[in-house]
Amino acid sequence: MTVARRPFDMALPGELRELLCAAPELRSAYVVGGSVRDAYLLHDGKDFDVEVFGQPYEALQARLSRHGRLDCVGRSFGVIKLTTRPGATYDFSIPRRDSKVASGHRGFIAAFDPSLTLEEASARRDFTINALMFDPRSREIIDCHGGLVDLDARTLRHTSPAFVEDPLRVMRGMQFAGRFDLVATPQTIDLCRSIKSTFAEIAKERVREEWMKWAERAVRPSRGLEFLAATGWIEHFPEIARLRGTPQDPEWHPEGDVFVHTAHCCDAMAKLPVWLEADPSSRIAWMFAILAHDFGKPDTTREETRHGRLRIVSPEHEPLGAELCVPFFERLHMTNEITERVIPLVAHHLAHMQSGSDRAIRRLAHRLQPETIQGLCAVMSADALGRPPRPAIIPESVHELLRRSQELRMQTQGPEPILKGRHLLALGLRPGKKIGLITALAFEAQLEGTFQDLASARAWLAAAELPMLEEKEKELLITRIAEGAVDPESEGPAGVQ
Repeated sequence: MTVARRPFDMALPGELRELLCAAPELRSAYVVGGSVRDAYLLHDGKDFDVEVFGQPYEALQARLSRHGRLDCVGRSFGVIKLTTRPGATYDFSIPRRDSKVASGHRGFIAAFDPSLTLEEASARRDFTINALMFDPRSREIIDCHGGLVDLDARTLRHTSPAFVEDPLRVMRGMQFAGRFDLVATPQTIDLCRSIKSTFAEIAKERVREEWMKWAERAVRPSRGLEFLAATGWIEHFPEIARLRGTPQDPEWHPEGDVFVHTAHCCDAMAKLPVWLEADPSSRIAWMFAILAHDFGKPDTTREETRHGRLRIVSPEHEPLGAELCVPFFERLHMTNEITERVIPLVAHHLAHMQSGSDRAIRRLAHRLQPETIQGLCAVMSADALGRPPRPAIIPESVHELLRRSQELRMQTQGPEPILKGRHLLALGLRPGKKIGLITALAFEAQLEGTFQDLASARAWLAAAELPMLEEKEKELLITRIAEGAVDPESEGPAGVQ
């Protein structure tokens, strides 16, 4: 392929641009990889990798030492980290040839070769869109493999036949397809299918990392799911694979089967303002929740006569879906933080169809913890919007749940116990199991709406049936409440904050 050069003024940190343009030893240095791709797509870039041609590793190391502190942790791959100031670290490397000598992502031997041409050096990269280079001196993008054409056409294409040597590249393809709205070429699809059996060679942590990038950054997540289906790699994620072909009632789901619906829902999530504005952990949790929200349907879907006509229904798919999240996340070695947030969202993703009393909302907020009603409403909204050609309308019940939870201050947090053990200790009770039993009863009463603050909690405590207390203990409790016993951690008498 002809090497193309396209004028482009890539935004680089000033000190890096000055170093690359002024240092004689870096006259054959190029910014490479994802930062060039992201700059071309007008995405913010943070990490800048530089490849230096024409000099051996030791010489580069000696020359870079004049410009800052060096860290050679990537020596086996020819990588040198240069820190010019706190917070400013750049990766420098020399061209290399990678030889596959064993299975797995780490089964490569890197042979440094500073004499490689630009075409040869960039050919080891996985996809053409990642094989771009930027020349900071001429201010041009150097494209040896058609990556710019592929980016313009939203095409995902492997760079060379060596693609098959690293199965992780398939998972990278999945998240790139979703992040940049790409469709893989038939040839790339075929290569991915040819190495489907090598999935087990990939460390589970690496698989998780690619899924998390998809969940946090995808602009069209369905492209990643479609890539998995086309390559056959969806078989490695059976909870997702089983959604394909699971039917839905055409009146409520004219878009197709559960897999098609899930893909539409993921795309809808990626467009919700609340998701776009959320922190990374919330984006990941909510995207995984909408991916998994119908995991239970393949095992619960059946035909049933309702209201005089045959319907396709999936009763109790929500709790089963929550259960199926566990093995899915275990195989990914998913973090506890994400797993614990996703499971309650899946279990309660139809809660807006139930009663919306204050009591119900308080209990729902408690059951969702550590997630929130705000996150649940994001999942509900994406679920409702993932049904084209039905009108893209979020149900009023979702808006009402969000409004009511905001009034109750339960939108972004669950209820915290008002009456705590320290309050009971201040009232004269001794430490022990009784403290826990009473605070549990108090929290139940709080969720029921019996009291809303410490003052009313004290009144409840004085009047409540507390069979775990002896008569003398109960009398002491009532007396101390009447006297306004001081809570050492509050600003006044026990029960007053």
